[in-house]
Parts: sequence; structure tokens; C-alpha cells
Amino acid sequence: MKFQGAAGLRYLSAPDPKAAGLLIHGADPMRVALRRQEAVAALIGPAGEAEMRLARIAGADLRRDPALLSDAMRAQGFFPGPRAVLVEDATDALAPAISAALEDWRAGDATLVVTAALLPAKSALRRLFEAHAAAAAVALYDDPPGREEIAAELRRAGLSEPAREGMDALTALARSLGPGDFRQVVEKLALYKLGDPAPVSAADVAAVAPPAAEAELDDVLDAVAEGDARRLGPLLRRIEAQGVAPVALCIAAARHFRQLYAMATAPGGPAEGAGSLRPPVFGPRRDRLVRQAQAWGAVRLEQALSLLVETDLALRSAAPLPAMALVERTLIRLAMLGAR
Repeated sequence: MKFQGAAGLRYLSAPDPKAAGLLIHGADPMRVALRRQEAVAALIGPAGEAEMRLARIAGADLRRDPALLSDAMRAQGFFPGPRAVLVEDATDALAPAISAALEDWRAGDATLVVTAALLPAKSALRRLFEAHAAAAAVALYDDPPGREEIAAELRRAGLSEPAREGMDALTALARSLGPGDFRQVVEKLALYKLGDPAPVSAADVAAVAPPAAEAELDDVLDAVAEGDARRLGPLLRRIEAQGVAPVALCIAAARHFRQLYAMATAPGGPAEGAGSLRPPVFGPRRDRLVRQAQAWGAVRLEQALSLLVETDLALRSAAPLPAMALVERTLIRLAMLGAR
């Protein structure tokens, strides 16, 4: 049997306990590992590995002795219950040994779980599992998780259905993070919401999301974009004391104003443009960027970007210039421009 997409994820969350084998293959090793862990736990239970009902066979050992696999699938352990045999990072070279083990499989034997990198359609290993009547193959692609997958992650962490803006924030965050990092964020969110019955909101997601930039640097850029030149001096001293290079500060400022320009020129306005930012921004930080884009407007943001490009070129030239002083002068000019 062949599964992919949402159907494959549903199968991995509750695989057929009477199946002879399961192949999980995909390009992302972390995505494959997480789904393999989920499928094995569903097959043998959370205590299965501790009770020695999971046997692991290395690919190199299986190549040397193909009979190892059939013996492991028929072996009976001390603890009763369903059993599984795991072969990780398999290749087509193991297809004959795995095929023989599947042919020898009988009801009551262990379930064979095989993981591999993304296999082409002509792969012998993939065709073996897809064509077998008592086995299944699940292909995992690097598509961002959909709402159904995110909802399943929330349920697994003990969280209820989020509010609409909370789900939108989680969906945007999942597109910018790897599967392992996103699962860690969901677990952190579950701890953050412990004892709070309210649905997950965008502010909750923003509170646990990985920071997109250093807070000190954000403070400097906010002071510039909001025209607060008086607050800018002390912030620049702190940034300089932290060892931030002038070129890095100029690049960060250019990135910030490019974000504002993209938001200001979005067809639906800055609020709509904020939704397309990468990495995504949530909660109060998002509202602040929207206000900055609205206050500047596209014309003045073009002027700001031109000034930053000139400064960047000057910094990269061979002329002996006081780099930090040049960047500070530019940022103060921008702050004064924003205050008009």
C-alpha cells in the first residue's frame, strides 16, 4: 500500500497493528525520525522499548547476515505484547533481505519498520513495500505542515483547538521552522499555557516563538523607525559595547526598512503585508511594524533605503572612514526624517 500527504500522516499516527511492514522515507532526516518515533510508539506502546519489544538492526549487520531480520521478527521476548523490528537508513541494497523477511512473516510476528531517504519511484525497496499486500509505504515530503497536522501536534501536547489568530500564527511559524524545532515550540507552548483554559492566541505564540533578532538591535531599529532620536544615542552606545560591527548594524537597518517598504507597498496595505514577512512576526511586534510602515509611507521609505545603500557602499569602500560614526550619523538622519 502507498500513502502520502495527509493520508500518510494519519496512517503513521495509527498504523495497522496486523501489518507485516512499514516503510517511511523522506528527504528530511528529522521529519522521518519524528514520524518513525510516532509510528513505533503507536505499534508497541510507550513502554515497548523499555520492555525490549523493539529490536534494532544496523544496515551493515543486515548486509553481512540477511537471516538476522527474519530471526528478529520471529523472536519472542520476555514481556508479552506487540513487537517491532527497526531498520534505519536502508537502501536498495537491503531489498533482497527485507523481501525475504516479509515473505517469511506470519501473523504474530513482529512488525518490520524501515526508514530511508527519499526513494525514487523505481526504487526496489519502495516498490517492495508498495506492492506488498500486508505492508505500507509512506513518503514524507518537505511541504510545510497544514492545519490538520498542526492541530494533531497541539493535541499530542495536550492543547485544545486554538483561536483563529492563534492557528494563523502557528501556521506561519511552522513554515519558517523545521519539524523538530516546531515540535519544541509546541511543547514550550503547552508549558506556557499550563493551567490556562483560554484558547491559544497569537500573543501566546509570540511569547514562545524563537526571537527573530536580538532585542537590543530591535530597540535601536525601532527608535530609528519611530523618529525617537533622543533614545537613539544611549542605545547605540550599548550596541557598540556589545561588539556589533558597523557593517552589521547597517545591514540590519536596511533589512528592517526593506520589511517596512514591502509592507507599505502591499496591495492590501501594511497589515496584509505583515503576513508575508519571513521569518514571520506575531503579536505586539507585528502591530508595531504595521504602525511604522503606515507612518513612513512608501515615498519616505524609498528615501531611507537610498540613504542606507549609500552608507553601505561608503563602508565597503577603501577610503579610511570612521565606520561607526558614519552609521550613527545615518541612523540619526533617518530618525529625524521619521519624526517629520
